[in-house]
Amino acid sequence: MLSRRNIRIKVMQVLYAMNRDSEVTYQQALSRYRQSVDRSYELFLFHILQLVRVASYAQKDAASKSSKLLPSELDKQFTDKLFHNELIQSLEENTRLNLSYKKFKLRGRLDADITRKLYSSFARTEEYKNYIYQKTSKTEDHQSIILELYRHCATNDLFVDLVEDHYSSWIDDKSLVVGSVKKVLKGLPANDDFLDDYIPNDETVRDFGEKLLSLACEENEELLSIIEPTLKNWDVDRVAVIDMILLKMALCELIYFKTIPTKVSLNEFVEISKLYSTDKSKDFINGILDRLMKELSKKGKINKEGRGLME
Repeated sequence: MLSRRNIRIKVMQVLYAMNRDSEVTYQQALSRYRQSVDRSYELFLFHILQLVRVASYAQKDAASKSSKLLPSELDKQFTDKLFHNELIQSLEENTRLNLSYKKFKLRGRLDADITRKLYSSFARTEEYKNYIYQKTSKTEDHQSIILELYRHCATNDLFVDLVEDHYSSWIDDKSLVVGSVKKVLKGLPANDDFLDDYIPNDETVRDFGEKLLSLACEENEELLSIIEPTLKNWDVDRVAVIDMILLKMALCELIYFKTIPTKVSLNEFVEISKLYSTDKSKDFINGILDRLMKELSKKGKINKEGRGLME
């Protein structure tokens, strides 16, 4: 589920925390990094859980309408098919998914009143009304309304506030989580092992992320000594903290990660600087990294494995 860019951002944030607090040890930083990875996966699971719980509220709506003393024709036609369809039920009954909710204690983070309000606001939409009063609904109809329900929830202020209360990483992980959940919904009904595609894998989290964090810490002074000569008229103390962290991380990739193309590293850190640093940072980082790549290549310090990785 997590891309290398997501991992780079998490490493950057941990390194920034270490810079702000000199008492943070490497082991504490590593623990924070791992917790950050876990929280992203939890957030993904939480979105699925909230979606299913909102859909399940259709049962209460159906019961309420059927218990009316004088139900209308529309009341009589109403069903809880938003919940009782094979797509949502494949999530509701998935053993591994339910065990994951339990592992991370996610059910306790739901708010019954917010779930009710999310369903109520969705029930007023034309999309839901058209779906509910269809005489027959095909698989694609269920899938379409489930995607619409998720869009409705994910953009609702009540849900966003709830998520932000529990997950400080929401802003950073938003596109990742929303994209992953949509992928799950488009692939419904879910099979027993669908979570395997979304659990953060060791290659990305450990072999890349933990190694990057470790090198950035262990080689800090060496990385700084390589960067300083390229700053020219810039005093190292005037370089923005985030910019310096990104430069050091990029250097680690250039020197120590032999299978990552140099252009990929340069482009990735320039893009991250656009999101997390100053307006001028992207040009500054691009310029410094370009100089560093040329200098290190001349000295034979950048050795990539595979054709085209130096380009």
